[in-house]
Amino acid sequence: MNMINIGSGTVVSKKLQYTYAEVMDITSNFELVIGRGGFGSVYCGQMKDGNKVAVKMLSSSSTQGPKEFRTEAELLMTVHHKNLVSFIGYCDEGDKMALIYEHMANGNLKECLSENHSHCLSWERRLQIAIDAAEGLDYLHHGCKPPIIHRDVKSTNILLSEDLEAKIADFGLSKVFKNSDNQNADSTMIHVDVGNEKSAIMGTMGYLDPEYYKLNKLNEKSDIYSYGVVLLELITGLSAVIKGNPSIHILEFVETQLEKGDLNTIIDPRLKGNFDVNSGWKVLGLAISCTASTSIQRPTMSAVLSELKQCVNLESTSTSERDIFVPPRHIYSEFYSSSMTYSFPR
Repeated sequence: MNMINIGSGTVVSKKLQYTYAEVMDITSNFELVIGRGGFGSVYCGQMKDGNKVAVKMLSSSSTQGPKEFRTEAELLMTVHHKNLVSFIGYCDEGDKMALIYEHMANGNLKECLSENHSHCLSWERRLQIAIDAAEGLDYLHHGCKPPIIHRDVKSTNILLSEDLEAKIADFGLSKVFKNSDNQNADSTMIHVDVGNEKSAIMGTMGYLDPEYYKLNKLNEKSDIYSYGVVLLELITGLSAVIKGNPSIHILEFVETQLEKGDLNTIIDPRLKGNFDVNSGWKVLGLAISCTASTSIQRPTMSAVLSELKQCVNLESTSTSERDIFVPPRHIYSEFYSSSMTYSFPR
């Protein structure tokens, strides 16, 4: 494939490059905004063959910039998986930068879990979304050489297709570990003080790995932590940071409810009990394992996938089998021993 140079980095084949005029045509002069993020606004577009696309424009006021734009373009050109958003092309004309993706008809997971959404996702569908996202992350961690750490896994970066298949999006903050011994972040988004030095921590509050936050050591387990928070969102139907006076982290909510020992106070009440109790406890235990405060205690994404598939199998058990289930007490000890060691970044 022919490669071209964009700014300081080698990016993608010219056949994927679009002019700004073409981008304007694709989006009908940026008529319909379908999302906003740290990069800028996302517009609905349509290609000449009739296929819908999403066009993400880099804003001059963006918290991300040309470096993140080129990181995302480079990665999207090299990674291909059914649970990663498909890359259509890009535009890079002076200060006019755009990334073009396949259109995901059902928006992002956070929107679909919102109380304002017209349809409540079933428990089975939530499990499948969790599996889809895990498949995408497992590919990044173990299917790519060198491995890729996403660094910004969150419910707004998990997009849903027309048939509610989940795909991971937004690779602007991703880190490629060309040297497996190099475990430190090398670009800036959120600045925090670590010891006596100011260090660069990248990610989104609520999903940020407390070990990474405290020690500034990045590895794939940082994505596992963030994924665990998303799993808790799927379980509870709540946001990572639950607004209130004061606002609390979703793990703090789970801690409080676990003291009651009633799974029904944790799992999204909109499901009205339509879930297998065995499956519910198992997924909750998995989420708690993923959000352990130290990375060594967290499972790999491959192990997460295996556990989630077992949860799906539990959905086929009979009602009588569900009735005799005894909640696993180890979930409590795991939670209190591993999940609340650090204060959550505010």
